[in-house]
Parts: sequence; C-alpha cells; structure tokens
Amino acid sequence: GGLILFAIFSLVMDVFKIGYYSSFYSCLSAIKIIYPIVQAIFVAVQTYFLWVSAKDCVHVHLNVTRCGLMLTLTTNLAVWMSAVTDESVHKAHSKLKKNVTEDIFRWLLKAGMRSSSAAECNCNSQICQIFKNGYFWLYPFNIEYSLFASAMVYVMWKNVGRFIDHHSHHIHRLKFRLFRRTFFVGIMLGLILLVSGLGVLVLYEVQVNSSTESSKKSQALTMYYIFNIVCLGLMSLVCIGGSVIYRFDKRDMDRHKNPTRTLDVALLMGAALGQYAISYYSIVAIVASTPRDTISALNLTYALLMIAQHTFQNIFIIEGLHRQPP
Repeated sequence: GGLILFAIFSLVMDVFKIGYYSSFYSCLSAIKIIYPIVQAIFVAVQTYFLWVSAKDCVHVHLNVTRCGLMLTLTTNLAVWMSAVTDESVHKAHSKLKKNVTEDIFRWLLKAGMRSSSAAECNCNSQICQIFKNGYFWLYPFNIEYSLFASAMVYVMWKNVGRFIDHHSHHIHRLKFRLFRRTFFVGIMLGLILLVSGLGVLVLYEVQVNSSTESSKKSQALTMYYIFNIVCLGLMSLVCIGGSVIYRFDKRDMDRHKNPTRTLDVALLMGAALGQYAISYYSIVAIVASTPRDTISALNLTYALLMIAQHTFQNIFIIEGLHRQPP
C-alpha cells in the first residue's frame, strides 16, 4: 500500500517534469525529456512486479533471479541519488537566482543548453510555473519510493532459495474493532497530534519568514519548541509504558531468521543514527554558545528528549518485532 501511494506521486512528478522540460525542447537536450518518460515506465513496471511477486521465495534459476533483483536494487539506489542531487541543485539554483544579478544568472543558465540565448529558456508562462513548482514539491515522494522499493527488493533477494518454517505458515490477521481495546482512542489522539503539529509548523513558518520583529520570531520558536517537547515527552512515556506491558505479557520470543525483520531493525537503527548525530551537535553548539537564554534552554531540552524518545521507541519496536503472535 505504501509503495502504491509513493508510486502514484512519483508518476505525477514525472508528468510534471515532462511538461516542464517540454517547454524548453528548443534549448534542452532530448535526454532531459526522455529521462522522466523512462522513469515513469520503470516505476509502473516495478510497482506491478513488487505487488505480484513480493512474497515469492524463488527456488528455480537462483543466480539469474539474484542478479536481476540486485540490478533492480542498484537501479533504485541510483534513482534515489539522482533525485537527491536534483533536489539539492534546484534549491541551490533558487538561492543563486536571488543572490546574483540577472546577467550572471542567464550566463550560468546556458550551461548544458543548446541555444546560445538563455532568454528562450525562461519559464514565463503560468503553466510552466505550475509544472516547475509541482515537480519540485513531489521530489520527496520519489525519494521515498526509491528507498521503499529498495527495501522490498532486498527482502526478495534474501528470500531467494529460502524455506519457510512450518510455524510461519499460520497467518494471524489483526481484527480491527473501532471501539474496543482503545483502538479508537489511540487513532483519535494520533490524528489530533498530527493536525496540531501541522498547524504549529505552518504558524511557525509564517511568523519566522514573514515577520521582521525579533520578538515575534522568538515567540514562534518558543511555541515550536514547547509543542515538540510535550510531544516527545508523551511519546517517551508511551514507549516506556509499552515496554513495561511487555514484561507482564508472557509470550515467547521469535528467534528464527527473518530477512524482513532483520532489515527493519537495521533501517530503524540506521535512521536513528542521523537523528542522534543532529541532537548531539545541537547539544554541543548550545553548551558552547553564549548567551544562554530561554530559546537555548528549550533547544537543549528538545535535543535531549529527541535522543531519549528515539532510544525508548527503538527498544519498544525491536522487542515487539521479536515477539510471537498471540
């Protein structure tokens, strides 16, 4: 389901890129227009392949299958690196346009274009601006799609030639009851926090970017940090509570080899390392900086809680992944 969602947005992004590059067909290389077309075909074919074959454990033509899956995996990683690079170049391009004169910008714009006049490649029409802004905002979905597909292909590669244990054939389906076992309460609290977080983020961005008064910017920062500190505190308490509940729930631990679970744990820990690094450098910067005001204290609390929350959450999730179904 997640793969389908990201694939749809990736296809929309490719349509926007085709429309944007088609506006400059007279001064762009044909490969710029062909690339999003080929990428859209690749996304559609790969999504169908994963939807149909993700659960297969292949036992014929093992070497050919492993080679094909690894080629698909590396292709996804190459697409991911390309998307990250394009997004970074687009951001640098936007900042460059604001900071240099129009003549220098036009001279830089000529790089990689066939036409000797950069004026022909200006995006002046309304539809061109829509395509340009549209595909830029859809880049994160394409990046997530590539990572999502890479993870699924890796699990398929690990499953080639694998024999499933007999106890794994039992499918335990979760029965969703809206008003029983506090499912409804959890969903409602999650939605409230999600909507509140989006509201706080929008308000913070508006006040910081539009206001010229330092007092309003400080108020926006204070509101942002307090909201996140409260959320991280609640999340840490919930994860600790979940780990305590595990101690009273007498269930066996699943110690069998499982490529999906191993990948989940590796990705979980790898993703947490980035947040640990950001929090660590934030703490070092706050401790070394002067003066130490309220914003610095809130930032320090936020960084410490971020480390604690990721630690408790990872422990809770990893322990839950290794527990047998009820």
